[in-house]
Amino acid sequence: MNRPRLILDVAGVIATNLSPGFWEEAAMAGGTSYRQLKDSFSREIRESFWTGGISIEQFRDWLAGHGPDLSMERLSALAMRYLQPLPALGRIATWSRNADIHLLSNHREEWLSGLLAPVKEQVKSLTISSRAGYCKPDPRIYQLVCEQLGDGGGPHIYVDDQEKNLIPARALGWHTVIADPEGRWMEEVSQLLKQQR
Repeated sequence: MNRPRLILDVAGVIATNLSPGFWEEAAMAGGTSYRQLKDSFSREIRESFWTGGISIEQFRDWLAGHGPDLSMERLSALAMRYLQPLPALGRIATWSRNADIHLLSNHREEWLSGLLAPVKEQVKSLTISSRAGYCKPDPRIYQLVCEQLGDGGGPHIYVDDQEKNLIPARALGWHTVIADPEGRWMEEVSQLLKQQR
């Protein structure tokens, strides 16, 4: 029988989002406002940062130009403080018994490696925007995931916490699940996988 493919976002699904805490603390460190710093990031470097067009060091220099002059160690510690595991990370081992697990995230590989180490053996593929060169909802990053999935297989179930990121997945025929903050989506996924046995 063909196993289902469970494709999970990282931030907001199996780990916490960096926003707003990361940006609030960075803004306070630099004597600027959260809104000002976040708006400047979105306008000036958001896409190039998440797609790997600039390095973490260049991001640190950009921050310094907007107020927060953090050492690389402090920047990394700040990111790790706001990138914490959610309960779904602990379910990956169980889900991997009934499905092939794939991760798809708009993130920095440097910041995710430690967080994902405990589930490395259960994950079949990891597509991260900083390595892929594309950000969701760009359809090209979903195509990269398709290449990792290979031919055949059971249904494709994709979980993300942002509706806009589910749209390209639906266009590929994937079953989509929105990750609600309360975590009810985890039971929905467990039920979907049980139905495929």
